[in-house]
Amino acid sequence: MATSMASQAAARGLRTATSKHILLDKLKCTWLSPRRWLNLQEYQSKKLMQESGVAVQRFYVADTASEALEAAKRLNAKEIVLKAQILAGGRGKGVFDSGLKGGVHLTKDPAKVGELANKMLGFNLTTKQTPKDGVKVKTVMIAEALDITRETYFAILMDRACNGPVMVGSPQGGMDIEEVAASSPELIFKEVIDILEGVRDDQALRMAANLGFKGPLQRQAADQIKRLYDLFLKVDATQVEVNPLGETPEGQVVCFDAKINFDDNAEFRQKAVFAMDDMTESDPTETEAAKWDLKYIGLDGNIACFVNGAGLAMATCDIIDLHGGKPANFLDLGGGVKERQVYEAFKLLTADPKVEAILVNIFGGIVNCAIIANGITKACRELELKVPLVVRLEAIVQYYCCFTLWNLSIFVVAQCPSK
Repeated sequence: MATSMASQAAARGLRTATSKHILLDKLKCTWLSPRRWLNLQEYQSKKLMQESGVAVQRFYVADTASEALEAAKRLNAKEIVLKAQILAGGRGKGVFDSGLKGGVHLTKDPAKVGELANKMLGFNLTTKQTPKDGVKVKTVMIAEALDITRETYFAILMDRACNGPVMVGSPQGGMDIEEVAASSPELIFKEVIDILEGVRDDQALRMAANLGFKGPLQRQAADQIKRLYDLFLKVDATQVEVNPLGETPEGQVVCFDAKINFDDNAEFRQKAVFAMDDMTESDPTETEAAKWDLKYIGLDGNIACFVNGAGLAMATCDIIDLHGGKPANFLDLGGGVKERQVYEAFKLLTADPKVEAILVNIFGGIVNCAIIANGITKACRELELKVPLVVRLEAIVQYYCCFTLWNLSIFVVAQCPSK
C-alpha cells in the first residue's frame, strides 16, 4: 500500500524533471524550472514529422462534419480512416455520448465520413483513459488508410547510461515493446548515437536490416531513420517513438503512429512547437499550478500535501497512505520557490472541496524555509483557512519560522528545535 500513491502519482505524468538542473556560468547559478508535459494531438505530431520529410499517411484535419466530408473527397483514397482527436488512449474502443461506438472508423465511402464526423464532433468520447464523463471531441483527422504487410518498432530516446541519444528497434512492432523485451530480448536492437557525429549511414542501414527491411526497402527505411533523427534534434525531443514503422504492399516504409516527448526546458527556443500545446483536456487545477511552476497532481484523498522535492513528496503521500489516510494531491514546490508561489499553492489546495486538512512537509536543503513561513502566514490570513494545518519545517532558520507561524490565529503544529 505504501508504494501505491507514489505509483499513482508517477503514472499521472510525473517526470524526473521535477529535480532541478543547475547551469554554472562563471560562478553564477540559474535554476531552470521544468514545466508540465507538452501534450500534442496525433495530427500535430504527424505534421511535425511531415515537415521533416518523414513518410506519413496523407491526412486532413476538420472541425465540422462538412469539412470532414470535403477532406474525404480531396483525399481520393481507396479507404479512409477517421479518427477523433483527443489525448487519451483507447479511442478505438471508446463510446460517444451520441451513441456512436468507437473513436476510430474505416470506410471506403467519403459520404460516410461526414455522417460519422457528425456523431463525433461536439460529443464526449469516453475511453479507459478519460474521466468518467469523457472528453469533448473538437477535431477529427481524416487520413488515407494504408494496408500494412509488416510492422516494426523504432524509437530514438535520450539514455542516461549512454550519455546521449540511442536508437532502439525491433522487427516485432505494433505491440507493447515491453512485452517483446520480456519475451524475446534478442529481438531488441540498440545503436548508440554520437551526439556530435549524428546517425551514420552504416548505423541506419544496420538498424534497418535488424528491423527486417530487405532490398530497396532497407535503404528507404535507413533514410526514414535519419530523417527521424533530424526531427529529434530539430524539436529538442527527448523521445521519438514510432510504433508501427510499417511496410506497405506497394513497397513504402511509413510511420503510421508516433509519440514525441519534448524537453520542456527548451520551450524558449521551441515556441512554435509549444504554442501547439492542447491544454483543453488538462485538469484545470494542474494547468493553474503549472503557471506558477508548481508540480501538482490531483488524487482522491482528503489530506492535502504541500512538500518540496519529488522524492519527499512521494514519501509523504506514502506515509499518509500507510497510516490509513488518503492524500488529496501530490504537490512539489521544488527549489528556488518564491513567497507568491507558496500563496498560490495554498489557493489551489484550499479550493479543493475534498481537502479536510493540509500537511506541509518542508526540508530546507533546497528552499529557504523563511519564505515558506511567510507565504503560509500570508495565505492563512488572506484566504481565511478553515481546515487544520500541520507544518513540519527542517531548516537552519527554524526559530524564525516557528515564531512566524505561532503568530497565526490558526493552530499550527511545527517541528522546531527545543530551547
